[in-house]
Amino acid sequence: MNTRERATQFAALHRRNDPLILFNAWDAGSARAVAASGAQAIATGSWSVAAAHGFDDGEALPFALAVANLERIVASVDVPVTLDMEGGYAEALPALQENVRRVIKAGAVGINVEDRIVAGAGLYSIANQCERIRAIREAAEQAGVLLFINARTDLFLATDAAQHDVALLTQAIERAQAYAEAGASGFFAPALGNLEHIKTLCKQSPLPVNIMMLPNLQTSALADAGVARISYGPAPYRQAMKALEQASKAALDWR
Repeated sequence: MNTRERATQFAALHRRNDPLILFNAWDAGSARAVAASGAQAIATGSWSVAAAHGFDDGEALPFALAVANLERIVASVDVPVTLDMEGGYAEALPALQENVRRVIKAGAVGINVEDRIVAGAGLYSIANQCERIRAIREAAEQAGVLLFINARTDLFLATDAAQHDVALLTQAIERAQAYAEAGASGFFAPALGNLEHIKTLCKQSPLPVNIMMLPNLQTSALADAGVARISYGPAPYRQAMKALEQASKAALDWR
């Protein structure tokens, strides 16, 4: 398949009550392993990719390196690939659009873009983030690719779980509705772990909802709640590195 065909295939994998499972990869080797498990698509996680290359999260990884890593992943698997693009590595809209064109050219059929101001503090206003989403959609349309724009809100990540109340959920729903009108394809709410809130979000969001797996959540319960996409974030990388550390320790402790 070419990039346009894979983009259409990827979008179709997002079905409410039948979630797409994305066990996040960080390089070509991990992507191959995930694909070999039967995964329908590959998603990167910015934290994992940065850590694997010796950088902190938050766009500290050079964008050129992120794109080169993406190219190697795309060349290594036969399934759609979506890139965690953080804040798009740009605030100015022309630069944001150029970065989007680069990741599409590299073979990505989807991106995560967050409403956190990566180089500043807080979140973009709804109006500003919608402007950014519209710019991304315009760049994708110019490239002729139905890019899956997974619009991430950092409302829950930025707030202690004990304060994930109805008021915060209402703000998230407002953003989901606005992002849909701006041209987003999906709505990502990492750190949201209250199942009743997740159900409400899925009912009221016009976009398919992506939830990050947390220890208190189960795939079956999220499917029943209406979730269309479940991702694992940095957990797979941490599990792999812990296993590597333990294996290395066992090899060194031979006496």
